[in-house]
Amino acid sequence: MALNFIPKLLFVLAFAAFSAGARRSELELKETHMSLFFHDIAAGPNFTLIPVAGIAGKLWTFAQFGTAFVTDDPLTETPDRNAPIIGRGQGIYVTSGLDGRNTHVLISIVFTNKKYNGSTLEIQGTSKQFEKVREVSVVSGTGQFRFARGYATFETYLLDPATFYSVERCNVTVQHY
Repeated sequence: MALNFIPKLLFVLAFAAFSAGARRSELELKETHMSLFFHDIAAGPNFTLIPVAGIAGKLWTFAQFGTAFVTDDPLTETPDRNAPIIGRGQGIYVTSGLDGRNTHVLISIVFTNKKYNGSTLEIQGTSKQFEKVREVSVVSGTGQFRFARGYATFETYLLDPATFYSVERCNVTVQHY
């Protein structure tokens, strides 16, 4: 009986070794750097950022503890508002610091351009929203960014309070397979 098991075991071991060798090139760790621009529109008929919950009786602002925002920002490779859209920044911001200075960020960068179409990067962390440069973690990804890990920095590139329009530059560094 043990002799019948040996050929099957050898086949399984040979297949596993062949599969590992065939996928070795797929498993090489890569590093990608990119700059993206998030276009926030917080008012008007085409808004992309809106408060959806907060403390009753309080003004729902970025500086008010407990305020939750949902976003679906267009992403471009340049700060130009008319540049081709390469993806969407979709997610949630929650003002999580009692003093209103920190926001918890959960964002999916969903690529729609030819180069990364269908791939995503998942961003999470505390954003010290009133600092010039805010750093958060890249905790995962899909498609071409499978098993991604890294960091992203955000900095305000343009802020127009009169029109409630802003552009945030996002520099991403990720390692992935």
